[in-house]
Amino acid sequence: MYEPIPPRPARETLPTMYDLPSEEIGESGLPDEFHRLQANLLSETCQPPNIDTSEKFTPSDLNLYYDPRHTNWYKRPDWYLVVGVAPEWENDLRWSYVVWQEGVRPFLMVELLSPGTEAEDLGETLRDASKPPTKWEVYERILAVPYYVVYDRYTNNLRVFKLNGSRYQAVVLPENLTEKRFWFEELEIGLGLWQGNYQGFPRLWLRWYDHQGWIPTQTERAESERQRAESERQRAEKLAEYLRSQGIDPDNLPI
Repeated sequence: MYEPIPPRPARETLPTMYDLPSEEIGESGLPDEFHRLQANLLSETCQPPNIDTSEKFTPSDLNLYYDPRHTNWYKRPDWYLVVGVAPEWENDLRWSYVVWQEGVRPFLMVELLSPGTEAEDLGETLRDASKPPTKWEVYERILAVPYYVVYDRYTNNLRVFKLNGSRYQAVVLPENLTEKRFWFEELEIGLGLWQGNYQGFPRLWLRWYDHQGWIPTQTERAESERQRAESERQRAEKLAEYLRSQGIDPDNLPI
């Protein structure tokens, strides 16, 4: 008797990141120097104590495919955080982030405003029915990303939007620049504006912090270790000098 073969699940038949373009069509897709440095700082300092590094992905300027009905539609966020996926895809670097392939939506989107993208990033443009939805529509209505952060480096304006039901609601932040911070209870860390020098450029940067203060970068951690080792060496030298002053050879002390 003939038995019909059931159709394969949509997840198996839809295109994967290997099938979809990873470059921005018609444009270079390369961020400017600020976008690159700011994204690096966000990734370096995004260290939630309750999330293992194997369960956290922090891409920047990476195509995000979000609609299985329109598989060629994508957005290219400046930086985003996905919780619950590995940093790599099956031991390979991702070409893009394909939501229907990964099965996990982003937790946080960060857009770094520029004059040409401000209106769309802030949801102030009307959608052209013949074109894909705007970033705001994708983040808010299609993916329902819990948090959306927008930073304008030209005015040092930091805005945080939290999903309330099916719509983003602006979070009221302090007016003082150095106090503009938002704590993410789910991550046990927060985002704020930090005045400091990163990669040789002193300015206001968007940076993660925890209960102890600003989360250190790799360079800062290495410098802290170097200073700690130097301090230990100096203490050991002072102890050796004191022992010699007392007629004791520090090199021949009993173990």
